[in-house]
Amino acid sequence: MARFSRLEVYQTIWRVPVVPVFYHADLEVCREVLGACYRGGIRAFEFTNRGDFAHELFSELAKVAAREFPELILGAGTLVEASTAALYIQSGANFIVGPSYHESIARTCNRRKVAYMPGCATLTEISAAEELGVEVVKVFPGDTLGPGFVKAVKGPMPWTSMMVTGGVEPTRESLSRWFGAGVTAVGIGSQLFPKDVLNNRQFDQIEAKAREVLSHIEELRVKS
Repeated sequence: MARFSRLEVYQTIWRVPVVPVFYHADLEVCREVLGACYRGGIRAFEFTNRGDFAHELFSELAKVAAREFPELILGAGTLVEASTAALYIQSGANFIVGPSYHESIARTCNRRKVAYMPGCATLTEISAAEELGVEVVKVFPGDTLGPGFVKAVKGPMPWTSMMVTGGVEPTRESLSRWFGAGVTAVGIGSQLFPKDVLNNRQFDQIEAKAREVLSHIEELRVKS
């Protein structure tokens, strides 16, 4: 069962607009990464459903987060069917993310009042998702669609809130392009978690990078 309400999830993402996207098969590595991001200021974290028994690992992480990182909102990503979304919700997911939009998942999440952020690549998909209560859509793949897509959507649909994943770099220049185009938040994966950093267990570097990214975004907000 979700520890945070749907409204709390959205408010947190609007306030701290960076959502790390991560998967690792080692529970201890995941715990260290969660802790590093939490200390760096991150407050919403997407664990992706990519490996065997990923849901079991997520269940343990949800318990770790509740015990050690009480303000961290843990969600599950890469979900493409309602049954798996329901499994993760039962395991403690506070939000559900997918690479594509599925009405059945939207209805499942609505039934449990859990935030759903589906991947959308057209205005029709965005409108369909919003019709079923989606507050923040995931622009995916971001590196293919580009900031121009976001800016184009905001013209006829200024009420749409978008989180872009893919093609976002943890640099001032990249963040400036995306937030300048009008995104609400960004999802960042492997560039926050380089393999050599994970292999060498240099979790302090992840903490520093998370803090740096949030600092860049705060500067952009002040300027705007």
